[in-house]
Amino acid sequence: MAGSSHGHTPAAWTGVIIAFIGFCVAGAFTVMNQPVGFWAGIALCGAGAVVGGIMRQMGLGQPKTPVHSAPQPASATER
Repeated sequence: MAGSSHGHTPAAWTGVIIAFIGFCVAGAFTVMNQPVGFWAGIALCGAGAVVGGIMRQMGLGQPKTPVHSAPQPASATER
């Protein structure tokens, strides 16, 4: 994975940051015993996945073709 740019895209960073904030909100409201706030935090976690997916569709995510692909073996006719 060191040779790839896995996760180093604006879509990935944005989705993870939103989900992390949602996780923190849900945790804080769990401690405060407020179910509505907990579920709002869980919804925010889901929103992070949706936003990351939308940004990926807009071209801000990992390209479909790998940048560093492994060399393909030569066929019998090329040898």
